[in-house]
Order: sequence, then C-alpha cells, then structure tokens
Amino acid sequence: MAAVDVDGLERWLRLFASSVAEQQDTLTALDAAIGDADHGANMNRGMTAVVDALAATPADDPAALLKQTGMVLVRSVGGASGPLYGTFFLRMAPATGGASALEPEVFAKALRAGVEGVVSRGKAELGDKTMYDALAPAVDALDAALGAGDPLADALRAASAAADQGRDATIPLVARKGRASYLGDRSADHQDPGATSAALLIAAAAAAVAEQGPP
Repeated sequence: MAAVDVDGLERWLRLFASSVAEQQDTLTALDAAIGDADHGANMNRGMTAVVDALAATPADDPAALLKQTGMVLVRSVGGASGPLYGTFFLRMAPATGGASALEPEVFAKALRAGVEGVVSRGKAELGDKTMYDALAPAVDALDAALGAGDPLADALRAASAAADQGRDATIPLVARKGRASYLGDRSADHQDPGATSAALLIAAAAAAVAEQGPP
C-alpha cells in the first residue's frame, strides 16, 4: 500500500490549487447566494500562496510541509476560511508523527486530526451546513475502506465520493453556523461553498495518490 511522502503531499496541494482556480467563479457564485461572495477569490489567493511557498521554501518532511501550508493559509486567506483551512493543515502536521512517508493509516489519522481541528475552531456539527458536512463523511469512509483492506487510492476515492454526497446534502439545509446562518430559512436550497471547496480538497487527495500509483 502506497505511502504518501513530501512529493505526494505537494502533488495534492498543487492539484487542490488547480481545482480551486478552475472552480473559483463557482465557489464565488455559491458564496454570493448565502455569504460574502468572496470564498472563491479567498481560496484561490490562499492556494496560490501555498504553491508559491512550495518553490520558495521547500520542506524536508511531511510535518514541515503541512505546517508551512497551514501558516500560509492563515496569513493569506480572508474571512473564516483562512483560520479553518489553516487549522486543518496545522493539526495534520503533528499527527504525522515525524514520519518521512505516511503509511495509509497514518495519513488517515492525520486527515482526521485536521478535521477535528476544523471542528475545534469552528464549533460546527454535522448538519450545520459547513465544510464539516463534506469532511466528516469523507474521513469516516476513508477509515472504513482502509479497515476493509482497500488500498489507499481506492479508499480515498471512496472518501471523495462521500465528500461529494456530504456537499450535495447541504443544499436543503438551513445554515446554523457562519455568515449563512444570518439568512435563516433563506439559506436553504443553496449548496454550501465551504463544503464545496472541502470536497475539492478530498478529490485532490484521491487524484494525487492515484497518480502516484502502487508502491
């Protein structure tokens, strides 16, 4: 089963940055309906800064790379997304245990630590219509697939499918957190922008590991 090293993590971040750039207008349109209409621009600015940092300050190990990514996002992304995505990567870093390459179970553990960081920072619960609605089912699906003996690439594909389902499930919800919660019932029938970018994050991880191929 393939382990995820620094090159694999960089591939994940670059793919996520590319997806965010491609979907910037979509993310902004979703946020315009229930938020401040800046999620696409904010995320694109942040991920552009992350990719720039990969070249300017190469990291020696996964923990250092994840910490650097988190700090760049906190500094460069406006609104709530910066602290939330920044915390995600900052919490992933120590969960790697200092390994030079993350075995599937360690990668899954680090992802869950990142999601727990999002919960700690944003105080969101499942059904609040936030990025957590995509991330929670993703890490649950990842753990279940790895527990069943699936290779990491297949497990991440299952996680990505679960994230997409979680994203879509936000459409009928009434927001209970964030800017969208100010709209009350009017926040229903809109897809959550944070859940949408979170689904892109998991999809990029799946694509990055699939590109890596078998060990």
